[in-house]
Amino acid sequence: MTDLETIDLEILKAADRIAPYVRRTPFDREPYFSKTCGCDVFFKLENLQVSGSFKVRGAANAALCLSEEERAKGCVTTSWGNHGAGLAYALNKVGGRGIVYLPEDIDPDRIENIELLGAEVVAEGADELEIDERARSQAMRDGMTFISPYNDRQVVCGQGTIAVEMLDQQPDLDVILASVGGGGLMSGIALHAKATNPNIEVIGCLPENSPIMAKCVEQGFVSELPYSSTLSDGTVGNIEQDTITFEYCRDHVDDFLLVSEDDIAEAMRTFITRTHMLLEGASGVPVAALLKNKERFKGKKVGVVICGANVSLETLETIS
Repeated sequence: MTDLETIDLEILKAADRIAPYVRRTPFDREPYFSKTCGCDVFFKLENLQVSGSFKVRGAANAALCLSEEERAKGCVTTSWGNHGAGLAYALNKVGGRGIVYLPEDIDPDRIENIELLGAEVVAEGADELEIDERARSQAMRDGMTFISPYNDRQVVCGQGTIAVEMLDQQPDLDVILASVGGGGLMSGIALHAKATNPNIEVIGCLPENSPIMAKCVEQGFVSELPYSSTLSDGTVGNIEQDTITFEYCRDHVDDFLLVSEDDIAEAMRTFITRTHMLLEGASGVPVAALLKNKERFKGKKVGVVICGANVSLETLETIS
């Protein structure tokens, strides 16, 4: 059995493991985008997922893979909001203590959401790698389990369950588009997609303001790189030097597409207007990549992952 076959088996087991705790989200053809882009566009609506984001899949799988004793001692994680909410939701369901480290300038609504789901919040620091180090230090000091939002095999396998559903719902997909931050979502999707059908084109989509994974793959190694703020706040920032997602993205993602802030804003406006649903900035990134590269996808069957809907009123006002 190859390494790809081995991890794909783990993804399939994760799908069964988390099924009682997550939604099997719709994956239906969207007529306006299909007509506009000249291809069959299917949106995987993780914006309708419990906790409002795909992140609950990886968090739930990681939590369920722990022993009862480990969950009782507690889990620590870092998050820009969605992973923290997903872990809080999962621990609330299966039992266990959770502590979520967040940046100090995070949207207060995201803090409240995590606390309502039952986890404790520590909001301090601004740099994602610094916050990560603080969280790991507490986990080590207090005998707790650190669960990375992306640099964790069980998290990646949980995110890969999205592709399990997509290819069950639409087996003959030609292309999958998804946003890339730390690479957990993109890795899980690419691993299952390529194990199922090596001919599927898997494309990672990133904001021009924070194209970290794409640049690291291009240069052949992980390093800290400059970035700036973006509507896609769920994908912003540098990645860990030893992240397992780097090799997964390097080896199994076919291409990376970058989009501007104007592209993201326009994609978000169009999606909200045409589907009457909310989406967050990270979800707008693959929609923007689709709209920006219509000719590339003409005549194909394209799956686009709408990864979440956790967007503030303030952000919505900026794109209106």
